[in-house]
Parts: sequence; structure tokens; C-alpha cells
Amino acid sequence: MFIEQAYKGNNAWWRIALTTLFCTGIFLMNFVLILMLSPAEMKTVYDTAKNIPNNIGLVINLLPFAFLLGLLFLMVYGLHKRSVLSLTTSRRKVDLSKIFFSCGLIVLLSVIGFAITYYMDDSNIVWNFKPFKFAVLVIISLLLFPFQIGFEEYLFRGYLMQQIGVIARNRWFPLAFTSVIFGLFHSANPEVADMGFGVMAFYIGTGLLLGIMTLMDESLELALGFHLGNNLMAALLITTDSSALQTDALFRYTGAENSGQMLNEMLVTIAITYPIVLFILAKKYNWKNWREKLAGKVKKENLIEI
Repeated sequence: MFIEQAYKGNNAWWRIALTTLFCTGIFLMNFVLILMLSPAEMKTVYDTAKNIPNNIGLVINLLPFAFLLGLLFLMVYGLHKRSVLSLTTSRRKVDLSKIFFSCGLIVLLSVIGFAITYYMDDSNIVWNFKPFKFAVLVIISLLLFPFQIGFEEYLFRGYLMQQIGVIARNRWFPLAFTSVIFGLFHSANPEVADMGFGVMAFYIGTGLLLGIMTLMDESLELALGFHLGNNLMAALLITTDSSALQTDALFRYTGAENSGQMLNEMLVTIAITYPIVLFILAKKYNWKNWREKLAGKVKKENLIEI
């Protein structure tokens, strides 16, 4: 079982605390920043960031995740004395086909959703294609987004879900807890300042979706693929002034920001798109025993070498 993989390592409390502190430092700093700065000061920070050329700004935002992912792997291997494979899957090897399928699925659904929106009303969406800048954007995205999504998935759905699971000895609490923390750790994103903390429902809902994928499939591959495809579309397909990452995407939304409408679109994604994703994955990978996998007990004796 996926959560039980943590039993393969040394789970002394100080090792868990040290790994968590070192690897979540960047998120904690962002959260503290939110608490310390006024809305006007936060707007100044965001406006200053927007003055940086888009591709350079993207590199600055994503490059630290390469270091953080390496740090997480090093601490799991060095401090906890267990393999990165045990952090990834309960099986003998990683299944790359699942990463590609999940990534392709969300890319397809995102393109379909965008096409429907564009067909219904294209008045505020303009073609933003700049060949050289877009080519550089694609290269940066393919090189660096795997580190960013890899770190977030290995931290939240991998390390924290497993360690909290063996402490709580159940599956529902680490699923709920990591989903909420995943949402809160995105609270420094500029769209939160624009739309209010109601947007936290989207981030928490996304964390819940990724957690369900992980527990039902007993591995991180589907969550890794989904997260990568989602972030690639956010960077390459369409950008807005309130996006967390400013990019030279194919399209740009130029209309006045309607916070209520954008929030509603996010909630529709949670209510309609996410269940469709889970339905497709459940059928393809023959998921069963939902209650046990999402809310069952975590026991060391469940750990079976497959």
C-alpha cells in the first residue's frame, strides 16, 4: 500500500520535523509574507514582479524547485534511509505511461474547455503568439515545470501524506490535511489577492483530486502527470494579468478582470471537470474498494512487497 511505504524508513519524529521544515520553508515564508503585508503592499510586490520580462520571471520562479526537489530526495534517502521509489509508488517500478496518460487527459480537457469558451465569447481573448518568445517559453516549461510539480507532488502527496498517514494510522486524515495545506500554501498567488480567499476552494479541491488519484492508484504517477499537464496549459495556452505566472502564452485575456466570474469558472472545474477526470481514470485503471483506500486503516502489517 502507498502510505505504508513510509514504514520502510526511519520515522523518528525529529527526522520528520527536520525534513518538513527544510522542504516547506519557501511556502512558510510566502505565508508569513501574506500575514505581514497589507493588500496595498502586496499589490506593489506583484506589480514589481510584472516588470520583469516574462520568460526571465518564469525561470526565477521555477528554478528554486529544482533545488528543493533534490533536497527532499536527499533527506528522504539520507535521514529516513529509504528509496525515492518508495516515495513514488507501492509497486516495483515507476509506470511512465500513467504520467503521460494523465498529462494528456488534462491537456485535452483544457483545450476543449478553452475552445468552448472561445467559441461562446472571444471578445476579450486575443492571439498573443510571439514565435521566439513562445519557443523559449516552451523550452523553459518543459525543462523546469517537472521540477516544480515534482516537488509539490513528492512533498504533499508523497512525503507528507505517507508520514501523516503512519502517524494518524488512517487514510482520510492525511488526504484531507494535505489537501488543505496544499491550498493554503498557494495563498501568496496574486489571483488570491484579486479574487479573495474563496479561490482557496479551488486549490484545496485540486489537492483533494490529486490525493484521491494517489491513494486509489497507490502511486504518484497520475498526480504527477495531471499536475504537469495543468501547469503547462496555464503557462502555454492563455495568460491573464492576475495569473500567478506571467507568460508569453498563445492567448491573452484582455477584458477587465471579473473576480466573481473567474471564481465561478474555477468552481465549475471542481464540480464538473474533476469528477470526469476521476471517472475516466477509475474506468481505465479499474479502481475498486474506494472506501478502504480513501478512509481505511493504515497498518504496518499491510506492507506487502509486490
